[in-house]
Amino acid sequence: MWKQIAIIFLLILSFSLSNPGVAAAAGFKSYVDTADGYQFSYPNGWLPVKVANGPDVVFHDLIEISENVSVVISPVSEGKTLKELGAPTEVGYKLGKAALAPSDSGRTAELVDAREKDDEGKVYYILEYLVKLPNNQQRHNIASVAVSRGKLFTFNASIPEKRWAKVKRTMENVVDSFTVY
Repeated sequence: MWKQIAIIFLLILSFSLSNPGVAAAAGFKSYVDTADGYQFSYPNGWLPVKVANGPDVVFHDLIEISENVSVVISPVSEGKTLKELGAPTEVGYKLGKAALAPSDSGRTAELVDAREKDDEGKVYYILEYLVKLPNNQQRHNIASVAVSRGKLFTFNASIPEKRWAKVKRTMENVVDSFTVY
Protein backbone atom coordinates (compact mmCIF):
# COMPACT_ATOMS: atom_id res chain seq x y z
CA MET A 1 0.00 0.00 0.00
CA TRP A 2 2.78 2.46 0.90
CA LYS A 3 4.46 1.62 -2.40
CA GLN A 4 1.30 2.59 -4.31
CA ILE A 5 1.01 5.88 -2.40
CA ALA A 6 4.68 6.65 -3.04
CA ILE A 7 4.32 5.86 -6.75
CA ILE A 8 1.21 8.05 -7.05
CA PHE A 9 2.99 10.89 -5.22
CA LEU A 10 6.03 10.59 -7.52
CA LEU A 11 3.80 10.58 -10.60
CA ILE A 12 1.97 13.73 -9.45
CA LEU A 13 5.25 15.45 -8.57
CA SER A 14 6.79 14.43 -11.89
CA PHE A 15 3.75 15.66 -13.82
CA SER A 16 3.68 19.05 -12.09
CA LEU A 17 7.42 19.56 -12.58
CA SER A 18 7.26 18.60 -16.24
CA ASN A 19 4.23 20.83 -16.85
CA PRO A 20 4.95 24.25 -15.29
CA GLY A 21 1.59 25.60 -16.49
CA VAL A 22 -0.21 23.28 -14.08
CA ALA A 23 2.09 24.20 -11.21
CA ALA A 24 1.76 27.93 -11.97
CA ALA A 25 -2.03 27.72 -12.21
CA ALA A 26 -2.17 26.48 -8.64
CA GLY A 27 -0.80 29.85 -7.45
CA PHE A 28 -3.52 32.00 -9.05
CA LYS A 29 -7.08 33.06 -8.35
CA SER A 30 -9.63 34.21 -10.91
CA TYR A 31 -11.44 37.52 -11.06
CA VAL A 32 -14.52 37.70 -13.28
CA ASP A 33 -16.55 40.83 -13.99
CA THR A 34 -19.64 39.62 -15.85
CA ALA A 35 -21.22 43.09 -15.92
CA ASP A 36 -18.33 44.63 -17.86
CA GLY A 37 -17.31 41.41 -19.60
CA TYR A 38 -13.73 40.66 -18.64
CA GLN A 39 -11.72 38.27 -16.51
CA PHE A 40 -8.14 37.62 -15.43
CA SER A 41 -6.04 35.60 -13.01
CA TYR A 42 -4.05 37.19 -10.21
CA PRO A 43 -1.54 35.74 -7.73
CA ASN A 44 -2.64 34.22 -4.43
CA GLY A 45 -1.94 36.68 -1.64
CA TRP A 46 -3.13 39.69 -3.62
CA LEU A 47 -6.05 41.77 -2.37
CA PRO A 48 -8.64 44.03 -4.02
CA VAL A 49 -8.29 47.75 -3.36
CA LYS A 50 -11.19 50.21 -3.32
CA VAL A 51 -10.42 53.12 -5.65
CA ALA A 52 -12.79 56.02 -6.23
CA ASN A 53 -12.94 57.70 -9.65
CA GLY A 54 -10.23 55.53 -11.14
CA PRO A 55 -9.73 52.04 -12.49
CA ASP A 56 -12.63 49.58 -12.59
CA VAL A 57 -10.69 47.23 -10.30
CA VAL A 58 -7.27 47.16 -8.62
CA PHE A 59 -5.47 44.29 -6.88
CA HIS A 60 -2.15 44.58 -5.05
CA ASP A 61 0.27 42.24 -3.36
CA LEU A 62 -0.30 41.85 0.36
CA ILE A 63 3.41 42.22 1.14
CA GLU A 64 4.76 44.33 -1.76
CA ILE A 65 1.78 46.68 -1.91
CA SER A 66 3.29 48.72 -4.76
CA GLU A 67 2.97 45.65 -7.03
CA ASN A 68 -0.47 45.89 -8.58
CA VAL A 69 -2.77 45.10 -11.46
CA SER A 70 -5.68 47.23 -12.62
CA VAL A 71 -8.36 47.41 -15.29
CA VAL A 72 -9.32 50.73 -16.88
CA ILE A 73 -12.32 50.91 -19.20
CA SER A 74 -12.64 53.79 -21.65
CA PRO A 75 -15.22 54.46 -24.37
CA VAL A 76 -14.35 54.15 -28.06
CA SER A 77 -16.51 54.82 -31.08
CA GLU A 78 -19.07 52.04 -31.50
CA GLY A 79 -17.94 49.46 -34.01
CA LYS A 80 -14.28 50.56 -33.87
CA THR A 81 -11.74 47.74 -33.59
CA LEU A 82 -8.39 47.76 -31.84
CA LYS A 83 -6.58 47.63 -35.18
CA GLU A 84 -8.52 50.71 -36.31
CA LEU A 85 -7.10 52.56 -33.29
CA GLY A 86 -3.61 51.86 -34.62
CA ALA A 87 -0.79 49.32 -34.72
CA PRO A 88 0.55 48.01 -31.39
CA THR A 89 3.36 50.59 -31.29
CA GLU A 90 0.96 53.46 -32.08
CA VAL A 91 -1.53 52.43 -29.40
CA GLY A 92 1.34 51.78 -26.98
CA TYR A 93 2.79 55.24 -27.58
CA LYS A 94 -0.63 56.92 -27.13
CA LEU A 95 -1.34 54.93 -23.96
CA GLY A 96 2.07 55.81 -22.53
CA LYS A 97 1.52 59.53 -23.17
CA ALA A 98 -2.11 59.63 -22.02
CA ALA A 99 -2.13 57.28 -19.02
CA LEU A 100 1.34 56.37 -17.79
CA ALA A 101 3.20 59.64 -18.32
CA PRO A 102 0.93 62.61 -19.07
CA SER A 103 2.84 65.82 -19.78
CA ASP A 104 2.19 67.36 -16.33
CA SER A 105 2.93 64.22 -14.28
CA GLY A 106 6.72 64.37 -14.09
CA ARG A 107 6.81 60.72 -15.16
CA THR A 108 8.35 59.27 -18.30
CA ALA A 109 7.30 56.05 -20.02
CA GLU A 110 9.45 54.28 -22.58
CA LEU A 111 7.67 51.69 -24.72
CA VAL A 112 10.12 48.77 -24.89
CA ASP A 113 7.91 46.14 -26.54
CA ALA A 114 4.61 46.10 -28.40
CA ARG A 115 3.07 43.06 -30.04
CA GLU A 116 -0.24 41.71 -31.20
CA LYS A 117 -1.84 38.57 -29.79
CA ASP A 118 -4.83 36.76 -31.25
CA ASP A 119 -6.86 34.73 -28.77
CA GLU A 120 -9.72 32.82 -30.42
CA GLY A 121 -10.37 35.63 -32.89
CA LYS A 122 -10.07 38.46 -30.33
CA VAL A 123 -7.12 40.83 -30.86
CA TYR A 124 -5.05 42.03 -27.90
CA TYR A 125 -2.01 44.29 -27.84
CA ILE A 126 0.64 43.41 -25.26
CA LEU A 127 2.62 46.52 -24.32
CA GLU A 128 5.68 46.75 -22.10
CA TYR A 129 7.05 49.96 -20.58
CA LEU A 130 9.86 51.24 -18.40
CA VAL A 131 8.40 54.03 -16.27
CA LYS A 132 10.44 56.59 -14.36
CA LEU A 133 8.65 58.40 -11.52
CA PRO A 134 9.40 61.99 -10.41
CA ASN A 135 11.34 60.63 -7.40
CA ASN A 136 13.59 58.70 -9.87
CA GLN A 137 12.12 55.34 -8.88
CA GLN A 138 11.70 53.02 -11.84
CA ARG A 139 8.80 50.69 -12.52
CA HIS A 140 8.09 48.05 -15.11
CA ASN A 141 4.60 48.02 -16.59
CA ILE A 142 3.11 45.40 -18.86
CA ALA A 143 -0.37 45.83 -20.28
CA SER A 144 -2.94 43.98 -22.34
CA VAL A 145 -5.27 46.16 -24.39
CA ALA A 146 -8.46 45.05 -26.16
CA VAL A 147 -11.64 46.54 -27.61
CA SER A 148 -15.05 45.00 -26.97
CA ARG A 149 -18.60 46.38 -27.24
CA GLY A 150 -17.50 49.97 -27.80
CA LYS A 151 -15.05 49.97 -24.90
CA LEU A 152 -11.26 50.01 -24.68
CA PHE A 153 -10.08 47.68 -21.90
CA THR A 154 -6.59 48.25 -20.50
CA PHE A 155 -5.27 45.65 -18.07
CA ASN A 156 -2.02 46.88 -16.53
CA ALA A 157 0.49 45.24 -14.21
CA SER A 158 2.91 47.62 -12.48
CA ILE A 159 5.99 46.36 -10.63
CA PRO A 160 9.01 48.13 -9.11
CA GLU A 161 11.94 47.62 -11.49
CA LYS A 162 14.06 46.12 -8.69
CA ARG A 163 11.53 43.24 -8.43
CA TRP A 164 10.86 42.80 -12.15
CA ALA A 165 13.38 40.02 -12.80
CA LYS A 166 11.93 37.95 -9.95
CA VAL A 167 8.25 38.30 -10.90
CA LYS A 168 8.50 38.76 -14.68
CA ARG A 169 7.18 35.32 -15.62
CA THR A 170 4.31 35.52 -13.12
CA MET A 171 3.27 38.97 -14.36
CA GLU A 172 3.47 37.86 -17.98
CA ASN A 173 1.15 34.96 -17.12
CA VAL A 174 -1.22 37.31 -15.30
CA VAL A 175 -1.34 39.77 -18.23
CA ASP A 176 -1.71 36.91 -20.70
CA SER A 177 -4.73 35.63 -18.72
CA PHE A 178 -6.73 38.83 -19.34
CA THR A 179 -9.70 38.24 -21.65
CA VAL A 180 -12.70 40.30 -22.69
CA TYR A 181 -16.01 38.95 -23.93
